[in-house]
Parts: sequence; C-alpha cells; structure tokens
Amino acid sequence: MKLTVISGRSGSGKSTVLHILENRGYYCIDNLPASLLPALANRISADTAGIPNVAVSIDARNISADLEKFPNIINELKKKALPTEIVFLDASRQTLLKRFSENRRKHFLSSELVGLKEAIDRESELLEPISVMASLSIDTSQMSLHQLRDTVINRLLENQQAGLALLFQSFGFKNGVSADADIVYDVRCLPNPYWDNSLRALTGLDAPVIAFLDSQEEVQEMSRDIESFLRKWLPRFENNNRSYITVALGCTGGQHRSVYLCEKLGEIFSNENSNVQVRHRELDQ
Repeated sequence: MKLTVISGRSGSGKSTVLHILENRGYYCIDNLPASLLPALANRISADTAGIPNVAVSIDARNISADLEKFPNIINELKKKALPTEIVFLDASRQTLLKRFSENRRKHFLSSELVGLKEAIDRESELLEPISVMASLSIDTSQMSLHQLRDTVINRLLENQQAGLALLFQSFGFKNGVSADADIVYDVRCLPNPYWDNSLRALTGLDAPVIAFLDSQEEVQEMSRDIESFLRKWLPRFENNNRSYITVALGCTGGQHRSVYLCEKLGEIFSNENSNVQVRHRELDQ
C-alpha cells in the first residue's frame, strides 16, 4: 500500500494520470485539500480491510497557505511509515497556452485583469513547494496521451520493485533539453556519425553506428566517466529518499551518440539493478 500525490500545472495531464491509476485499481481523490493529507494517511494506516493504493491530486486550487505547508505535511507523513511518492507533471508555457486555446478552457486563475500567460506563471509559483519535493517529474510538452499513458505505466506501475528506478533518456539539443531530467550530460563534443554519409540515416540502435562509436576512444572514455559518476552519487540520491532518477544524454539531433550511450549505460546498470529503463525522445516521436 502506498500514497501517490499527483500535482502539476493545469493542462499538464494530471487528470489523465489519475484516470490511468484509477483504472489500475488505485483509490483516487481529485483536488484534495493539502491540509487533509494527514487525516487521509491516518485512515489508510489504520485500515485493516485492505484499502488499495491511494492517489490524490493536489493542485493550485488549494488554499495557498496549505500549499506553503506542503513540505512540512509530507515530512510528517514520512514518519508514519506510509510509502509516499510525489509525481509532478508540467509542460512548457507555449504548450500550455496551445492546449488551453485548443480546448477553449478558462484558466481558474485568469480574469479580466490577469491574462492566461500570467495565470500560468502564477500557478507555477503556487506549486513550487510541491514541485521541489517531487520524486518523479514528467514533462508532457512533447507527449501524446498514449505516450503519457505508457510513461505512467512503465515508471509507476510496472516497475514497483524496491530501490531506485533509473531512466536513461536520449534527446536532441536542437529540440530543447529534457525538462524532466534530474541529471543532464552534453555529449555533442564526441565524434559524430552524422558526418559519415553511410551512417547519417541510421541511429545509435543500428550495428554500423554502434561499431563506429565502439571504436572511438573518446566515446568510451565519456561512458566510463559517466558510469563512475553515477556509481558514486546514485546511492546518495537513494539515501535521500529519491525513488526515481532520470539521466538525460543529449547530442545535436538525438539520433546517434546520445542513443548509443543510453543503450550502453542502460545495459551496464541493468546488470545490477532490475529497475532500469531506456527511452529515446526523438526516436519515439
């Protein structure tokens, strides 16, 4: 049994995530006042009939004073031995503006004096006490509903083993840095298969590209350095009650170098950790 708090800005996909969890047997509560979390936790802990996993959505419609107290509330819950995780969803301002425009919805913070842009920014400020404590952050800017569903299922539902859940994600800098990454590596300094005409149309998943990058000592040195850093510091994150870590590696287009290194590191760490995933943002589009 565990308590999952879902939060994020309006239009980022909170309702979708709550519906996914509900369909998987979670007891779900939408827009719970943050001040009621301790009472809910006590009810869950005292239940002997077997309440299922519980997911609650907490957003900026809460009383602002309650949101400010959120870190203290969560710290108190941790003392109750009730497994608690916080999932924070967000998207770029441009994406949120587009979604509100397409759905013709009114932002609850907007008014005759407050425009949509200002409302979206204000919402981010109100939710900062929650976002900084998130055990998992998901940027939905470039996700379809199906991709968001798959991400939730893969990260929250199918991989519930004890210990740190580790995701290696490749991306292309030309499309922006992965906003939900915890650790970002820039690998654009490495030899680029793109400049070999025979490799340009391939990806880091293809044997000729793998063979090319396998032969580059700079690439192998980068891989060893990243592996060494993660081996040293991931246990520190885990000891600090982190349940999920996303390690993002970016090259120019997100096709060759970053893909290759994510696959290589994913294989290395999966040999000793059963909760390792690899995703390629640009290849998944």
